[in-house]
Amino acid sequence: MLWIICCAVPCLLACLSAVFLIHRRVRQAKTAAAAKIEGDCGIVEERFIWIGGIDQWIGIRGEDISNPVLLLIHGGPGSSYSIFTPHLRAWEKYFTIVQWDQRGAGKTFARTGRRASGNLSMEQLARDGLEVAEYLRVRLNKQRIFLMASSFGSTFGLEMVLRGPDLFHAYIGTDQNVGMVRGRDETRCATIERLQKLGLNKGVKALERIGPDPTRWTPDEFEVVTRWTMKSDPPEFLRTIKLLKGAVLYAPGWTLRDIRAFVAGMRFSLEQMLHGLTTYDAWAQGTRFDIPIFIFQGENDLLTTPARAREFFNDVIAPSKRMELIADAGHFAAFLQPNQFLKQLLDHVRPLAGERSYRFEAPDSLPPGASAASLPRSDSVSSACSSR
Repeated sequence: MLWIICCAVPCLLACLSAVFLIHRRVRQAKTAAAAKIEGDCGIVEERFIWIGGIDQWIGIRGEDISNPVLLLIHGGPGSSYSIFTPHLRAWEKYFTIVQWDQRGAGKTFARTGRRASGNLSMEQLARDGLEVAEYLRVRLNKQRIFLMASSFGSTFGLEMVLRGPDLFHAYIGTDQNVGMVRGRDETRCATIERLQKLGLNKGVKALERIGPDPTRWTPDEFEVVTRWTMKSDPPEFLRTIKLLKGAVLYAPGWTLRDIRAFVAGMRFSLEQMLHGLTTYDAWAQGTRFDIPIFIFQGENDLLTTPARAREFFNDVIAPSKRMELIADAGHFAAFLQPNQFLKQLLDHVRPLAGERSYRFEAPDSLPPGASAASLPRSDSVSSACSSR
């Protein structure tokens, strides 16, 4: 999905004016100030760690190091979510949030390049992810952590919890991708019907030319199908584009070089992972899990539809399971509705770490001029810091 905005980034960067660059730096500084973590119990770290034979970047943020750890597995392929860190500022009161730029993505790709990244596969990414989880258990002194996987990341995220259930309290899937093998004709017909109703005949012709079999698509064709699928819901498309533009251009600490590497990594990852992505089938991977399974899906998601996620969820066998729809959100539900998503995490997920449930009612939107940092903090967060 991030390809939709990022395919235009190289041209955009080439023509940025000096005035805009100054504006960008000011906005980055304001966002960084609003996201600042203070206090002796907090943690803010960015570093490269040795994972799978290469340096891979992680970022760790939270207001209280004794809080449960939430490892976020980004989508793509190759779409680093560390650009969304400001959107999750309220979450850092209740969790220690870990962003990981996977092999072939973001700052990891900027460090390693194509050659050192090696051949990407879901198998390799799952092994890397389990190494990251092991590192975090030691670094943050936790027996288990939470795993939250989004979109493409949810494919091998499920594999991680199948292989290493003892590492995790629970699995949280969002924008849950269960594969393109099942229901693809139904999904394609629905997209074409929406485009026809909107009079977007160019999109209809593009999808008809590309054909229904994703295993035969080129990377460019995959991007075209993704783009027209999103455009078949114009309001949600525009809203998502606004989210992505702001995240890519104004993420604190991101240089123009970082953005170029971000775009290059996405292209590299898609080229490497396209076959695995289009042939993936979550049911074939397995539906029996040893830990609780949660799926929080945007109710308007056209790329990873709630209907298909529900079919998979219904077949899941786990100690406990729960699926909720995030209202007024499509793909990227966690970032379009971070407060609503946080409420689901506090009500249903965080108690599994051994602490009582939170009843913090996050607002649907913030008042003008307010930041997520101004949201009230629950008095049930421990003030005692564990050893660093």
